[in-house]
Amino acid sequence: MANFTAADVKALREQTGAGMMDVKKALTEADGDAEKALEIIRLKGLKSLSKREDRQASAGLLVAQVADGVGVLVEVNSETDFVAKNQKFIDFANEVLAAAVASGASDLESLLASPMGDETVQDKLNSMAAVIGEKLEIRRVVRVEGENVDLYLHQTSPDLPPQVGVFVVTDAAGASVAHDIAMHVAAYM
Repeated sequence: MANFTAADVKALREQTGAGMMDVKKALTEADGDAEKALEIIRLKGLKSLSKREDRQASAGLLVAQVADGVGVLVEVNSETDFVAKNQKFIDFANEVLAAAVASGASDLESLLASPMGDETVQDKLNSMAAVIGEKLEIRRVVRVEGENVDLYLHQTSPDLPPQVGVFVVTDAAGASVAHDIAMHVAAYM
């Protein structure tokens, strides 16, 4: 019989975002070894990627950055809001944003082909989907440039990450009202 505790199940579940029964089965199969269980979850997830293609990834979040007159916003989606508010998913979205900023990607195709560590963004997305066990999707990337770029991110629910994002690009004269305009645009979305 495998030797693991409820704390082991909880830790692996938090690390992967996988369901409790999937984690228990993986730990049992790995005889309590967390590293082997993680690999089992990942491999089973990769096998089921094609099964999830028909599913809709409609929950998710927006991550964005404005620096030196350039604004970049990335939308990363999952099937459920449970995953969207998971810290591992949020960290992944921020890594995708960093890859988008570093590569200068302004369209989805170039973002997915961009390097992210030793792999591409697409490879990391597939690996993350395999571990979490849901369809994950990078839906869009937006890149704007201008003299003054202002950003407003809005949370549609206080317990979820931002799901509405608005850039407003102005000249120096419009900088004082840009943020208010962005908030008003978000209100109408």
